[in-house]
Amino acid sequence: MTDRGALCLSFDNLGIDEASSAAGALPSLLRQLAEHGLAATFFAEGINAELNPETLRAIAAAGHEVAYHAWRHESWGDLSAAEQADNLARGVAAFKDLGIEINGLRPPGGQLGKGGVDLLHNSGLTYASPAGKGAGIEDKIALLPFQWKHVDATCMLPNLDPVRKQMTGSGDPIDPDTFTTYLGKEIEDNEQEGGFISIVLHLPLLAWLGEKNLATILSQLSTTPSWVARNDQVAEHVRAHPTRFASATTLDSTSWA
Repeated sequence: MTDRGALCLSFDNLGIDEASSAAGALPSLLRQLAEHGLAATFFAEGINAELNPETLRAIAAAGHEVAYHAWRHESWGDLSAAEQADNLARGVAAFKDLGIEINGLRPPGGQLGKGGVDLLHNSGLTYASPAGKGAGIEDKIALLPFQWKHVDATCMLPNLDPVRKQMTGSGDPIDPDTFTTYLGKEIEDNEQEGGFISIVLHLPLLAWLGEKNLATILSQLSTTPSWVARNDQVAEHVRAHPTRFASATTLDSTSWA
């Protein structure tokens, strides 16, 4: 990683059925990302290859990465190794049929579970984004973890009140303005300290976050001296320097599940 730090912006949960699809939020978001010159990673459930194929193609055509977030947002750590393998194979094949190559997985719930990185390696993926800290590498799989404090859903999920207490001193829900301010300080700290952080926003929560706060986050990312890149680009860097990133990741067992 560069001395100025690295940062990935990602968006999760395109939707697992027509009623919950967040595809309608995409045109505005893609336009704002283009205006700020930012490339992001979209972790989409595999079923969207059936529900929202044109949306997935639009994301890829705009220069963003499409990555895997289980078939129907199953809690990944609760699946057996065989179930994970079947789930991943189904998703990779479905995206491939759309002309989209999947390089990475973010396991819903944050845990890799029984399949571990062996499953990803055998499936031809190059990285995983579980819960944890510090970019690293294991069995040629880059680990690009996210910290729960950098996830918008942490502001409200009941099982994550201990994380909120670490963030603000209280386990109470966090409002969008407070989260945006907190995230801004974390971005500034990364500029000074280096290392890697992953910001995780959820498409269904963009309305909760609000246009003003989203614009604030995107504006800060577009001007930070840190390297802001897609997950697959950071994974390529990590895999190219395996000695430097060996044993550099600490996984976190905390989960919303």
